[in-house]
This record gives sequence, C-alpha cells and structure tokens, in this order.
Amino acid sequence: MWRVVTLILLTVVIGPRPVHAQEFIAVPDIISDDAFYRLVACGAAPGGDCAKPFIYWPEDRRLALRVGIAATGESFADYRYDLVDAAIDAAIDEINGAGAHLFLERVYEGDMDIPIFLVDAPQGGVIEGTGLSELDGSSIAIGRVAIRSRGEDIVAASIAISHDIRRREIASVILEELVQSLGLVTDIASPAYERSIFAENGNSMTRLQGQDAAALRRHYPRPGVPVRGSE
Repeated sequence: MWRVVTLILLTVVIGPRPVHAQEFIAVPDIISDDAFYRLVACGAAPGGDCAKPFIYWPEDRRLALRVGIAATGESFADYRYDLVDAAIDAAIDEINGAGAHLFLERVYEGDMDIPIFLVDAPQGGVIEGTGLSELDGSSIAIGRVAIRSRGEDIVAASIAISHDIRRREIASVILEELVQSLGLVTDIASPAYERSIFAENGNSMTRLQGQDAAALRRHYPRPGVPVRGSE
C-alpha cells in the first residue's frame, strides 16, 4: 500500500541494526490460509521459507496496548487530523473485534505503546521532529511503521503519516499501519487480494475480515486455540 515498514532487531551484543527484507510478495491467485498467514507474518512466499522473524507483542502487554496521536505537525491540516482521529477509533474497533487475544486502548496523553505521528513531511519527504531515531531522517510514502523487537518480542512500535495523505485513503491506511504494528508486516501483491488490508497496490479496505482477520487471530490466538504455526 505504498508505505514503508522498518524492522529493527535488538540484541544484547551488537545493539540496534536494521533488517532489510522484501515488503511485499506477489502471488498469482488465492492461496491457503496457512500460506497467507506465513506471507504476512514472516515474509514467506507460498511453499518457501521465512524471510523475516515472527514477532509478537509480549503476553503481558498485548491486552492493554495504548494507541494515540503523539504529535501533529504544523502543516497537518485540521480536517485531516479529524479524519485520522476518527480512523484510529474505527481501526481499534476492527482489531479488537477480530477475535484475537489482543486489545488496543485509545489514549490521548501519557505513555503510548503505539504512538502515531502526523508529520510535516509530504509523500516522498523526510521525517523530522518525532524524537525517534527509527523515524527521524527516514523517507515516508503515505505512511511508515517502525518496529523494534528483541528476539520474538516487540518492544516498541511507532507510526508516521504524511501530511498530504489523501482523505479517501486515511481510514484504510490507519487500519493497515496499526495491523502491521502488531507484527504482520508484509503486503501481498495480487489481483486476487485487492480486497485485503495487505494489498500492495490499494488503500481502500476499512474492514478486517476473511484471511486478514484470520491471520491476526492466528498471530494472537485466544487461550484454548491451537498453537500458531512457526517456521
């Protein structure tokens, strides 16, 4: 969906380092639920190996993930702010209602697990002023997701939205960025998946359903549900 995902793995020995991996995978037609999950969760082409690690919010945090607008650039129009504000609430409702063992809480101040920055940078510009090294100095398309993880545990995630995002794309982009901040970081390119929130070439979906919702449930299964797949 014309956005960038940054993954940063933290290790005790060498500290932060960027991970460069393909951000979308093309498929010719509908694929199985298992193949779809592995594609969006670990960058595996159907029948192939994972290109990225599986990462998850830790169990002691995933039922109380705080989401909110952390800062707004001076050039970010008021009407866009209002649309983003409403889109965050709608996206949280979609995610919380998908049936996964996960709960997002909308907050307006204080510490945030997933802060959203409405930046002054236009599409194709450079992000500045967030105070986060994984965002500042990096380029932005419509949006950018940055995730820090230690092993399989996500320790931080943040989202930036460009100041010239088109109003008709806001609801879809916010939903996708929030879903990807949960560890489902790879898009899918295929005419068969134009109605997926993970569609590489579209920003129109505002609902989490079908294989999209199933992938989130598999990533964060409720107690009693069979253990998720792995590499």
